[in-house]
Amino acid sequence: MERLLSDSLAVADVATLLRGSRCPADLPPAAPLVMPVQSFSQAPLSVRWRLGWRACLLILATVVATGFAVSAFYDVLAVDTFGLLDFVVLGVFTPLFAWTAFSFASALSGLWASWCDRDEFDLEGPTPVLASRTAILSPIYNEAPDDLAARLLAMWRSVDAAGAADAFDFFILSDTTREDIQRAEVDCYRALRRRLPRRARIFYRHRPKNIDRKAGNIAEWVRSFGAAYDYMVILDADSLMEGDTLARLARAMERNPRLGVLQTVPVVINRHSLFARTEQFASRLYGPILARGMAWWSGDQGNYWGHNAIIRVAAFARTAGLPHLSGKRPFGGHVLSHDFVEAALMRRAGWEVRMAAGLGGSYEESPPTLADAITRDRRWCQGNLQHLKVLGARGFAPLSRLHLARGVSSYLTAPLWLLLLVTSALLALKPEWGVADPELADLQLLDPSDSTTPILYIFCVSMAFLLAPKVIAFLAMLASPAERRRFGGAWKALAGMALEITLSALVAPVLMLNQVWALISILAGHDSGWAAQHRDEGGLTLDEAANQHLGDTAVGIGLAVSALGVSLHTFLWMLPVILGMVFCIPIAALSARRDLGEAAQRLGLLVTPEEADPPPVVRAFNALRGQPLPAAEPATPVLTLVRTAEA
Repeated sequence: MERLLSDSLAVADVATLLRGSRCPADLPPAAPLVMPVQSFSQAPLSVRWRLGWRACLLILATVVATGFAVSAFYDVLAVDTFGLLDFVVLGVFTPLFAWTAFSFASALSGLWASWCDRDEFDLEGPTPVLASRTAILSPIYNEAPDDLAARLLAMWRSVDAAGAADAFDFFILSDTTREDIQRAEVDCYRALRRRLPRRARIFYRHRPKNIDRKAGNIAEWVRSFGAAYDYMVILDADSLMEGDTLARLARAMERNPRLGVLQTVPVVINRHSLFARTEQFASRLYGPILARGMAWWSGDQGNYWGHNAIIRVAAFARTAGLPHLSGKRPFGGHVLSHDFVEAALMRRAGWEVRMAAGLGGSYEESPPTLADAITRDRRWCQGNLQHLKVLGARGFAPLSRLHLARGVSSYLTAPLWLLLLVTSALLALKPEWGVADPELADLQLLDPSDSTTPILYIFCVSMAFLLAPKVIAFLAMLASPAERRRFGGAWKALAGMALEITLSALVAPVLMLNQVWALISILAGHDSGWAAQHRDEGGLTLDEAANQHLGDTAVGIGLAVSALGVSLHTFLWMLPVILGMVFCIPIAALSARRDLGEAAQRLGLLVTPEEADPPPVVRAFNALRGQPLPAAEPATPVLTLVRTAEA
């Protein structure tokens, strides 16, 4: 490990790296760091990886539960004959049930860990004194600069209040392509500097060529300034973190020299539309238990989500240089979902990748509408499908491969659910379970009122496994009186949970359908591009919703007509899916409304602890948000910076 550290600190020839340019006044002195491109076909170390007993226990529980479910389902399907359609249904059911069983087992492990397992990163006591230097990197791309300035100002003041300001430098790393936004960024940066004391170290750098998107933005900073810092904290444009949390992350890295990545669990905040509030509520209520579970079974083979995490700079430079994938886009080219791959590369080289599931003070925002969530999901879908080319990389740890595989399967399950829906409806056309009359067979297969129907039991078990993680998280919240009060009490939290499950059930078929469209588009060779994420909660008109979801509605109507053509029972069986698709236009428009979200808040529904009692950095950001920054006086250093970066 010492050899890795010393090798990773080797720097490139400054004259070669920065030939033809000079260091602008608004950037620190160059401190270049070599970041070699890695290979997926050759492993740098000969490591024999082992699965920990926790991961083995989780996988065993998943296999056993899936085996029982598949065996029971086979007995139902094979009562008289087992044909091709039965084989397809069973083949589709198996991975889908395994997916839900794994999530259920992970949630159970999270419940166990929250009660019985000590979280070494849930640090208490006064803010630690740091001996290291950390860079906080905020990559931006065509984002509203006013909100970014308010976030960074609130974060710097929080770090300063924690007594750790001297240990952190802030960098705004702009990949903005629109000239008007880039000028606004420069103005906001100047104004931000005027709001901060002279001792605050905050810098701005603009890249005119967005080579390899966010991953390339970070890599360029590492190659230019990485040698001057021990660690870096990667943010998204909507990230917000407490100063105390940042200091504790850095201290955890100091205490464990083998730790390469430490990922926090961001909590969604400041959402107002009904759709976004349900996402915010779900993130806060269910997220901690699920994160505890993942941290429990993944151990030092954890994952990295690309933001709100601290990384050892030297280790990252030495081991995480991303190669381009062979072939054309959308599967080839630079790695879109770079975070999973960077974590796998660092773990391959022997560095620990862990999750600080119990450490709070980490926040983000979420898409305000269903359409925005679908747009983001389309980009994530392409990035995760690229991981099919990386899964077989030499030297990856077993759980690193599992994280990559789960990311891929999260999108491959969409067509499987749709296929299961269609094939299970087709089964209603054949007599089954020894009943000669097709109408009676159909009734026995699909009528939920018949409690003796075997398939109903299997359906109920599947739904129980699907909903169990939410129930487990709710029970864990009830077990803590303080947390229960922060959610508004047990009954309001239960009502909020019921509202969240209802809306999620309605939009789930639309998300499923759009994931299928995304898969078809990607397989047809269409690249998702790189559009700035929409964060403004401006609402959605019916006309706008119709333009975005007309195709989803048409599919829902077609599905309803087809189901009715089979039988009334088939239609009733598929009604939950049909409703979401047929009425997705009004659902999308209504759920995007801010006034409905605020009405739910007034009723005490979908309220989160951070909303009821905002943490200091959130209060500071909300107070600064929307306030005009003081006019920045003209100054040449920033203009010099921009022109130099573009040279």
